[in-house]
Amino acid sequence: MAKKKSITRISDKRRGRPKIKFSLWGLIAIFLLSFATCFILYMVAANFNENFFSDEFENVIVEDKTNADTDSESSVCITDTEETSTQSGSSVTNPIAQSQPKDASYLSSCCLVTDNTLIDMGKYTALTDIIGSGELGAANCNTYTMDSSYGTKTAYEILQTKKPEKVYIMLGDDIGTSSVDDMISNYNEFVKNVRGYLIDTDIYIMQLPPSGDGSTADNGAINEFNTKLLTIANTNNVYCIDTNTALKGVDGNISKEFINSETGALTEKAYKTIADYVLCHTV
Repeated sequence: MAKKKSITRISDKRRGRPKIKFSLWGLIAIFLLSFATCFILYMVAANFNENFFSDEFENVIVEDKTNADTDSESSVCITDTEETSTQSGSSVTNPIAQSQPKDASYLSSCCLVTDNTLIDMGKYTALTDIIGSGELGAANCNTYTMDSSYGTKTAYEILQTKKPEKVYIMLGDDIGTSSVDDMISNYNEFVKNVRGYLIDTDIYIMQLPPSGDGSTADNGAINEFNTKLLTIANTNNVYCIDTNTALKGVDGNISKEFINSETGALTEKAYKTIADYVLCHTV
């Protein structure tokens, strides 16, 4: 009797299975190999380029600084502000306190803008570079023109041409005859223009001396005007010196040794006292 042959059929499902099995360890090995390759290429690039890290992380460093400034109360911001104030002059306490006296040669580097108050400064002191006129005043300081070696120009235009190292301003002889508001407004505009153009020049506002007998302005008006000059100095980041005190007597008026009783003009001693005061009140 013949034997029956048994035929075994292979399931279609078994035929469709992938021959390569998924391996978790194989995937990890591929990841580690890729990471190692990238790291090696990265380090090679860093070694061949000295500025690699600064170029690569420049933006990140800037962002970190910004975040640090925001999170650290503002100590860095305060320091930066103080440095900027020092450079611009706003950190100076006006009026300027007494300092170590400068040599008289210091005055030769100064230019004085003045009205009739200090018009004779050059006759008695070493401060001989003077832009001034008896008709110049605080109210017209931006518009009044005067003859000079540079032509007929305003005080500001002359300063633009001269570009002095230091500028001293004494204006206000018209107090009592001009509107104080006009005087202060024009004075402020003048100082602002000079400060804006002569950015490297030291600028000093000189407060008016006290009045004497027969003056058109009393000391109350002068003191009020001087207070406003102090505000102009602080607003425009320039210096202010209290030349009022330098000439004041015990009674609050200008000391009699500093004023000519007949003409009302300052005496030689007054000019020299002002010059000495300037030399002892600098920055």
